[in-house]
Amino acid sequence: MTEKLYDYNPADALDTPEAIAIFMTDAFESANTNYITKALSLVVKTKGMNQIAKESGLSHEELSHSLSEGGNPTLKTMFAILGSLDLDITAKPHIQPAH
Repeated sequence: MTEKLYDYNPADALDTPEAIAIFMTDAFESANTNYITKALSLVVKTKGMNQIAKESGLSHEELSHSLSEGGNPTLKTMFAILGSLDLDITAKPHIQPAH
């Protein structure tokens, strides 16, 4: 019997602020700047580049450049984008393994 496959786009799961927060928290916890940039880029594309540019106060070009392959968004850009997504960045202590 042949198994039926369905198209799945992970971006479709980013449909609530909570889902976006979980997705971005995972990216931040990776501490991998390339992964964080790609994750943020996916969220911005899902929400609409023009909409996020307008809401963040960033130009479309600045947003595109910062989130492009090899892009390196500044903290100012990150806070602007996250603010437009109604997200905050928080710090927490590293969990130390038990001895």
